[in-house]
Amino acid sequence: MIDYSFLQTPTSAEIGRLIQLYRHAGWWKDEADDPDLVRGIVAGSHCFLVARQAGTIVAMGRAISDRISDAYIQDITVDPSFRRQGVGSRMVATLVARLEADGIGWIGLIAERKTHPFYRPLGFDPMADALPMLKKRQ
Repeated sequence: MIDYSFLQTPTSAEIGRLIQLYRHAGWWKDEADDPDLVRGIVAGSHCFLVARQAGTIVAMGRAISDRISDAYIQDITVDPSFRRQGVGSRMVATLVARLEADGIGWIGLIAERKTHPFYRPLGFDPMADALPMLKKRQ
């Protein structure tokens, strides 16, 4: 069973696992681990979500509120062995629900690469098919 929970004060072990997930996604190119940078990413998000199975973080995602009434959802990363299980879709749904509960409208899922593989478990392949998700809140 996969548990979804919001992370605010990550332990050293959790930071290490988040670094691994960044590396899986291809976003972490520096060979030197930087726990302080990851702590800053967690702290700089309106909400930082992790998915765990048997206590191990298997996915992460975050929402960043950079205006008073809207937010971006980004950095949704799923461990390769958990892809195609709907984890990514549930991460997005949970983040959106949290934003709406907090009264923050969301803009959409922002991507920096057009062929990023994590969009496949979200049901988008190639990533260009995800562009209709980039919509303004009502």
